[in-house]
Amino acid sequence: MSRFFDLINNVFRFVTPVSDFFWEFPANFSWYASIPVLGNFSLAVILLVGSGIFFTIKTGFIQVTHFTQGIKLLSKKKSDEIGISSLAAFFLSSAMRVGPGNILGVTGAISVGGPGALFWMWISAFFGMSTAYTESVLAQIFKEKKEKEFVGGLPFYGKRLLKNSALAGILLSAMFILYAICCLPAQGFNVVSSTLQMIQVSSGYTLSNTSFVSYLIAFLLVIFIAYIAFGGIKKVTRLTDLLVPVMAIVYILTILFLICFNLGSVPYFFKAVFGGAFQIDAIFGGAFGTIISQGVKRGLMSNEAGQGTITMAAGAANNEHPCEQGCVQSIGVFLDTIVVCTLTGFIVIMAHVWTGAESENWFAMDRLPRFLASAETLSPTQGAFPLISFLLTLCFCLFALTTLIGMISFSEIAANRISRNPKFIALIRILGTLITGFGVMCSLAGLNLGNLWAISDLGNILIVFANIPLLFLGSRYVFKATAHYKKGDGTPFTSKVIGIECPYWDERNL
Repeated sequence: MSRFFDLINNVFRFVTPVSDFFWEFPANFSWYASIPVLGNFSLAVILLVGSGIFFTIKTGFIQVTHFTQGIKLLSKKKSDEIGISSLAAFFLSSAMRVGPGNILGVTGAISVGGPGALFWMWISAFFGMSTAYTESVLAQIFKEKKEKEFVGGLPFYGKRLLKNSALAGILLSAMFILYAICCLPAQGFNVVSSTLQMIQVSSGYTLSNTSFVSYLIAFLLVIFIAYIAFGGIKKVTRLTDLLVPVMAIVYILTILFLICFNLGSVPYFFKAVFGGAFQIDAIFGGAFGTIISQGVKRGLMSNEAGQGTITMAAGAANNEHPCEQGCVQSIGVFLDTIVVCTLTGFIVIMAHVWTGAESENWFAMDRLPRFLASAETLSPTQGAFPLISFLLTLCFCLFALTTLIGMISFSEIAANRISRNPKFIALIRILGTLITGFGVMCSLAGLNLGNLWAISDLGNILIVFANIPLLFLGSRYVFKATAHYKKGDGTPFTSKVIGIECPYWDERNL
């Protein structure tokens, strides 16, 4: 078995350097890196932050002016039985947004880039809110009706914007499905390992990854995933409607509890974040690029603004106007990064375990134990920590579970761009379930997940490079739709408003 795992690891060993190359390009070339200040910024950072700034200005800071409008839309019921409500789409997208990256990504970013990386996560999130708005509006404009559901997102607006090219839609669908499949084993492993951690905390028994209980949990997970996946988007949203609010509330309250018992460290938190983000020696040295790239990279891994992956949820919603879901999805970025990731940052930075004498050992730990070690430092008493550890691990487990479900569901939506044949859709569901089970079983037996995480990183940046140009290509339609939405004169949204054919909206409003 070890030879088999070695073979798999050797096959994927090239992924990490390839992923790093694309994330760092062209800052990994000396001629570019030697340029003062600019040489610290990779193309990925420029694209993500730059496009966010552009969309923010062109939409008139829509993420600020229509923030409360987005909140109101969350309480609005959908008008008929087609599709899902704005709230259900919000929870579905949050199921993928609020994932393990909210703990692992933030912890990793701070450990590599220092507390200043969190500031740049905030910056990327603020402008990313307008990017999420833009891609969600495009998903709504070009969504298609499939019986009692809507399907839309990156593969659908990509097809329409690229001269209605069926090949473009198929390639974009295949790219997302491949990306999601590569992420499934790691997310499944997170569910199983965190469940084992909860068993250990509550019972005191330590269970190895190769124990019977571990494989039993993995087997039950696969059965559960299959049950949910074959229930369709409606069954998925009923589950995410339940799990997302629970995990968000439990996580927020637990972190706020720790913060309340460590109010004296709050000034240190802000000093470390702002001081780390604007160190003069860092700005004119290589450290600045590391700080910003970690903030933007892990911000994207968390809120996925600009990546196009959340657009499948946006396209599934039933709205009166395409811009409505854009406002809603913008709030999703705020919840994910400005709220949840910031709370994680409070724990890691205020505990400042990573700055102590044992920092080298702390760097060598897995990221979840790093985070829990920080939480333990801030716990009011040793007796309270087991409960805190259990609650935080439970949240991590739910983060991973909802992300896993979201990836399989979004893969199914994307697959509709390739074929709507029920047998093909069933094949995608089976493929996602089997790969989850196989990947988890192999991970428990000793397969190194590092390469799979690298594949996820690589998939992220490749989809960004595909999606951002499409957003600029379709931005003129978004800006026209936004102007129409802001005007609010009661005229229906149709193809005439933006100057490109929108079959669903014409059917609905003409």
